[in-house]
Amino acid sequence: MLNTSGSTMEKTFNPAQAEASIYEAWETSGAFQPKDDPNAQPFSIVIPPPNVTGRLHIGHALNDTLQDVLVRYKRMLGCSVLWQPGTDHAGIATQMVVERQLADEGNVSRREMGREAFLKRVWEWKEESGGQIQQQIRRLGASCDWSRERFTLDDGLSAAVLKVFVELYEQGLIYRGKRLVNWDPKFETAISDLEVENVEVDGHMWHFKYPLADGKTYTYVEKDEDGNVVFEEERDYISIATTRPETMLGDGAVAVHPDDERYASIVGALCEIPVGPKEHRRLIPIITDEYPDPDFGSGAVKITGAHDFNDYEVAKRNNIPLYRLMDMQAAMRSDGAPYATCASQAMAIAKGGEMPGEAEVDAINLVPEEYRGLDRFEARKRVVEAITAEGLAVTVKDDEGNDIPLVENKKIQQPFGDRSHVVIEPMLTDQWFVKADVLAKDAIAAVEDGRTTFHPKNWEKTYFEWMRNIQPWCVSRQLWWGHRIPAWYGPSLEGLADPAEFDENPASRAEAVFVAEDRADLERQLRAYYDAALHAGYGLEIVESREEAVARHESANYDPSILVYQDADVLDTWFSSALWPFSTLGWPEDTKELERFYPTSVLVTAFDIIFFWVARMMMQGLHFMKDAEGRPQVPFKDVYIHALVRDEKGQKMSKSKGNVIDPLELIDEYGADAVRFSLAAQAGQGRDIRMSKERVEGYRNFGTKLWNAARFCEMNECRPVADFDPKSVEQTVNKWILSEAAKAVEAINTGLDGYRFNEAAAAAYKFVWNVFCDWHLEFAKPLFNGDDEAAKAETRATTAYVLDQALKMLHPFMPFVTEALWQETGTRDTQLIVADWPVLEGLDDAAATAEMGWLIDLITDIRRLRAEMNVPAGAQVPLIAVGASAETQDRLERHEALIKRMARLADIGVSDSVPPASAQTVLGEATLALPLEGVIDFAAERERLSRELARLDGEIGRLEKKLGNEKFVANAPADVVAEQREKLADYSTQKTKLAEALERLQEA
Repeated sequence: MLNTSGSTMEKTFNPAQAEASIYEAWETSGAFQPKDDPNAQPFSIVIPPPNVTGRLHIGHALNDTLQDVLVRYKRMLGCSVLWQPGTDHAGIATQMVVERQLADEGNVSRREMGREAFLKRVWEWKEESGGQIQQQIRRLGASCDWSRERFTLDDGLSAAVLKVFVELYEQGLIYRGKRLVNWDPKFETAISDLEVENVEVDGHMWHFKYPLADGKTYTYVEKDEDGNVVFEEERDYISIATTRPETMLGDGAVAVHPDDERYASIVGALCEIPVGPKEHRRLIPIITDEYPDPDFGSGAVKITGAHDFNDYEVAKRNNIPLYRLMDMQAAMRSDGAPYATCASQAMAIAKGGEMPGEAEVDAINLVPEEYRGLDRFEARKRVVEAITAEGLAVTVKDDEGNDIPLVENKKIQQPFGDRSHVVIEPMLTDQWFVKADVLAKDAIAAVEDGRTTFHPKNWEKTYFEWMRNIQPWCVSRQLWWGHRIPAWYGPSLEGLADPAEFDENPASRAEAVFVAEDRADLERQLRAYYDAALHAGYGLEIVESREEAVARHESANYDPSILVYQDADVLDTWFSSALWPFSTLGWPEDTKELERFYPTSVLVTAFDIIFFWVARMMMQGLHFMKDAEGRPQVPFKDVYIHALVRDEKGQKMSKSKGNVIDPLELIDEYGADAVRFSLAAQAGQGRDIRMSKERVEGYRNFGTKLWNAARFCEMNECRPVADFDPKSVEQTVNKWILSEAAKAVEAINTGLDGYRFNEAAAAAYKFVWNVFCDWHLEFAKPLFNGDDEAAKAETRATTAYVLDQALKMLHPFMPFVTEALWQETGTRDTQLIVADWPVLEGLDDAAATAEMGWLIDLITDIRRLRAEMNVPAGAQVPLIAVGASAETQDRLERHEALIKRMARLADIGVSDSVPPASAQTVLGEATLALPLEGVIDFAAERERLSRELARLDGEIGRLEKKLGNEKFVANAPADVVAEQREKLADYSTQKTKLAEALERLQEA
């Protein structure tokens, strides 16, 4: 225990009082900005931009802490460091916040407000309330260059987005088409896979009969594994199973596996969808495809390509029609339009012919009258009732022999919008897509050849698997908040040539598409395309929306004019954030920041956005950023993927479990340093982090330990000496501590350079707590209090120097307390944040390390012996060294006073034999004996240890039985099993130590 009663420093560090002022001092001094030195090595990180609506959560805290550790480390190494901050406009999230605010205020909806008024309201909200998370990131100590803060909708980034979209379009890498997307019926927009949460819910599997056309029958046969017939009957239907009966109306086929013998005789036949008025029921073909599993359900699968992602792929492979059943709110379509075709088309497909044109088929409305306008789940209920009433539900016998519909109750994975919390509907819609497979080629090659490296490297496999099977990227969103797609639509030249189509049916006429980076370019394209029409007397006007164009055409006062309108959709938020590493540096302008800091040095991010952000930054960066020779440039050289932060039991945090840990609350209670160190100390590659208040409290205590050590140093007049040369020291204890400090710096360097944050933090912790505080300051006390003035001065100077190095080592992890101590413990020319990183080369001293290591082991062993033998704390016992060499005897003599004080010994002697009734341990060649006759009750101690060993045997047996139960291991939560295994290991270690102690007592 260090005596610090004579210190003039505050007794404790108060984070709540100190952190804000320390941070302000850093920021106002310009410490966060890159060093303006052309010779300094550049180091840059772009922060994963949090949503402008966001609030600091524990995942942010981990991510930002690890980035800041690297940034502070590199800054102290002398690099010119840019940590680029900013926020994402977060299309859906922000629009949802403002729409909810409007609803709470009783105001009109956004559609009633109109686009311009609504966007004005969103910008007002952003200026007043958005960006709160940036202030919260500051509280964590993040040393971003806030003078360069960017926003994905600011003018510069918007210009970059427009340029990228237009260039990709002109290169044929962006196109508009109809594909299946995740559709959120609440927000009425397509969303990305990342925004979909698959939740296990209670569901049902219904079994229905699809009657074969024209009264066709076949013999249905089931066989066992040996080929013996176990069931046979004549059928005039094929049975399918579905969890979504309402989508039967949009079936395009029934598929069976090509090897499924049960249905071989009816492949190519037509069957009837058993829904709706009989005179209008569609016939669909029975086809073969590898997708159906013969062992699941009936082995026959209905193919509804417009409402199921797997079915969509089957439909594409087999040229099956796609029928969209629902409107944008996921209600059954009620528009009455002829949007599907009947049996003649299905027949052509079944026969392998070409799909007939529209003029060759009969048009029908796909949704029967009785279902139009119904919510999809209400339609499901009514479809099931109608099929069952008609007798087309597959039946089974109940316990009393009655036929009942076959309905399986089962758990199903259902997709929900992560913000709307409504069930997502796969929907066939017109969207804008990027040819991601083309852009992915360079992004794959860049990781394969090592231009970008993942840490841990195993994440490269995940990256490759996704990139090599990448699908077109849907980049359009049916929102208002975001980058509006720079595409405009006007009547095609064919439409202009047909006055009837142009004037009488503006809502459905063919359209021409114009993609432009600015208004001038748009007008140039329009005048070139419509040149003849303009000369013929047509007017040309750009209007706000398609609705306005149609309304103008239909108005009585309409004069023949070409009305052009902009696409109403905005771009996916990930489109703009994919440009983040270079757009934030000023691209498309040639800025000095772009030249100096691109490619960036490292990206720190979570594994769950490898696909959605990391991969897209790689694709866009390589496509648009080239070096002087025109070679594609990666956006970052390293990608560090950190793990999840879980609760103390290893469970994923969720509001429903009530185990969410709020980093801001932890900062309020324990300070930012403790939170940061807790996260960094556990950030082992590939290992999830277990967070608990107890752990944070422990690292708060570590900060307190450091503060007390500094106060002790101040009390003993340990002040930095300007011309101190660490290589000139003569005292063994000083040589040793300098050598240990050098080893610690080397270990921290190795850890941080290899993104092994936990190893770097552990090295810093071990040196400061165990080596410097626990040992060096204790070893230094006799020198501080001795009469040798030269030794005293050297030890004071060494201790002050090592404390400075300790503050530097810890600064990346615990910036606030170290900065406070830096200012408290000396007259400084600069802040610690920009001080030089320790360079302690040439200080390794093998002899001093060996001697002080021996001393530490000696004191540690004696303390352990005392504890195991239950020696009273106040009892001072003798130490007898048996068989000690001359070197050991010399060391015992030179360090006698220190050993006696720190090990609580009465005296130290040497002997050729072990005294009776002694506890013993071995250190090197010597046996260390503590004579305990009269100090402890041997019989009572033997009995105590025997009882404790018996208890441990019982606990170990119980745990081994539990962990040997396969059912327990298989069914219990993983964190529970892990906890039981940890307990078993702990009990086994305790047992080993107690057994050794008992053996010593038996020999005594």
